[in-house]
Amino acid sequence: MTHAFALPVKTREFQNHHFDSTIWNDFTFRDDDIIVSTYGKSGTTWTQQIVAQLLSGGDAAFAVAELSPWVDMRIPGRDVLLPMLEAQSHRRFLKTHLPVDALVFSPRAKYIYVGRDGRDVAWSLYNHYRAFTPEALSLINDTPGRVGPPIPPAGDDVHAFWRTWFAQDGAPFWSLWENVRSWWAIRHLPNVLMLHFEDLKRDLPGEMRRIAAFLGIAVDEARFPVQVEHCTFDWMRRHGEAVVPMAGAIFENGTRSFMNKGTNGRWRDVLTVSESAAYESRARAELGPECARWLCDGDAQMLPLAA
Repeated sequence: MTHAFALPVKTREFQNHHFDSTIWNDFTFRDDDIIVSTYGKSGTTWTQQIVAQLLSGGDAAFAVAELSPWVDMRIPGRDVLLPMLEAQSHRRFLKTHLPVDALVFSPRAKYIYVGRDGRDVAWSLYNHYRAFTPEALSLINDTPGRVGPPIPPAGDDVHAFWRTWFAQDGAPFWSLWENVRSWWAIRHLPNVLMLHFEDLKRDLPGEMRRIAAFLGIAVDEARFPVQVEHCTFDWMRRHGEAVVPMAGAIFENGTRSFMNKGTNGRWRDVLTVSESAAYESRARAELGPECARWLCDGDAQMLPLAA
């Protein structure tokens, strides 16, 4: 892939209880690689499932959880992950939760970024966090190589989680603002596609066609209805063992905790009017009005067309 745009350059490493961005330094890209990126809890697994269905022609048994790993997750580590990825012979599609400046960005790959309103992200993230088993927390915290403090157990109050997450720039996870801002800044690149959770909910078939066009995948009209069905939330929840990372083993109640609601707006009954307004004001200050509006509402029409 050749173009005249300046590509982003990695300027730092990002390491904590979850991340080890240095793994990307040793990854060898191929010309058709696909990278799905989000802050987290923004439709990552959903988008991976869409890509899998488009690549496989609607194969219900395509094991997304096994074949499309989170590369910068420090578990199981580079010595396990990188040989496994090198051995893959299918068109690879991987996930990252890194901001752009901590990621090795390759002109050989195509990148799909998925956004979601930060309030919905926080509610989904809390459910995800609270569902960690004690064994999962021990694995995250005690595996050698952790940088910085351990992640503590989640509390029992989503409102308290929100207050900390919002006031302390994503604690005990990472910053939403720097993640979104970094990807928004490169939305014009021809190997970057911006998606939004709300757009996927509003028009799943249309967004799947948009993804297929970006990836250069011809849509098989005879199989497309099956592919769409396999990407609905209900279908994915019923078949979570093939979709959810580690088959849901690290979560209380398994895959159903990971694939919890798939809905937005749960924060409306908890956040006060002033808290919601403070979030919207902060989003505009951190991201600028155009990006803040997109993060809130989606709408693919406001984004440049991918080349």
